[in-house]
Amino acid sequence: MPRYRHDLPQLSAAAFLTDGGIETTLLHDDGLDLPYFAAFPLLVRRAGRDALRRYFDSYAALAASFGTGVVLETPTWRASREWARLVGYDDGALARANREAVALVEEVRPRHETDACPVVISGCIGPRSDGYTPLEMMTAGEAADYHAAQIATFADTRADLVTAMTMTYPAEAVGITRAAREAGMPVVISFTVETDGSLPTGESLPESIALVDEASGGYPAYYMVNCAHPTHFAHVLDRGDVPAGRLRGVRANASVLSRDELDEAPELDRGDPADLAARYGELRRRHPSLTVFGGCCGTDTAHLGAIADAVGAQPRPVGMSTAGH
Repeated sequence: MPRYRHDLPQLSAAAFLTDGGIETTLLHDDGLDLPYFAAFPLLVRRAGRDALRRYFDSYAALAASFGTGVVLETPTWRASREWARLVGYDDGALARANREAVALVEEVRPRHETDACPVVISGCIGPRSDGYTPLEMMTAGEAADYHAAQIATFADTRADLVTAMTMTYPAEAVGITRAAREAGMPVVISFTVETDGSLPTGESLPESIALVDEASGGYPAYYMVNCAHPTHFAHVLDRGDVPAGRLRGVRANASVLSRDELDEAPELDRGDPADLAARYGELRRRHPSLTVFGGCCGTDTAHLGAIADAVGAQPRPVGMSTAGH
């Protein structure tokens, strides 16, 4: 049975961590090949599985050291039908990959989980089109049909929820929300924004959240923003237009560069971890409803450790333990 599907611990007021930039870590730190930025094919190779275990272990251990709890996203951002076809997966192989991704994160959980550090497993869903620019846009109904198979697969595992990352326009988010509700899965919607704080298709972040909530009766557990630097969206939050309490999480890029600039950069820009952490701390201070903190492109455990400290998490004394689950 899923451990937290009916009682998500990250909905408390305490700070909660997520993992960081999985694809950039695997590419630049582990030297692994990720065709089409797809991490899920690594599951079929021992070296790939070992790299994924190391990645998830590092973030779960970090969260345990702070006693915060952690949401770990499965390496399935590209594990939907059309992206899977590009790397040679049919529907059956794709369903197995999504199940195996959850199972791999499950292996990590008992090594780190305590009463003070719940390890939440999220089935990660990515956009059907490009994660920066939606080249083909769907209606909400089309999006529900497209994403339903992946969500249904996650519903048949021990995943606690599904998270739609890097959503570039509201209709796809509405469709994913409908499919999640149909499957009985909690869902988190994470939008991405341009340097001006608007979605790539021009809608504002508050407008997009309101549209999804209106279309779904407020079904998403909460919303996040990812794949952008705090300098790109902090001013949007400061205006106070985001519906109260609905935006709970941030997974920012390490770099202040725009996504187009990052695409053209010859090397990974890891930014300034201390500056990024300070910006998270200020976001937490100004907007207390923000409770879920992680990273996106270019971030690693060095960034997340600094962020955890900045948002008020306190490292646990060496040797201190709690009763495990």
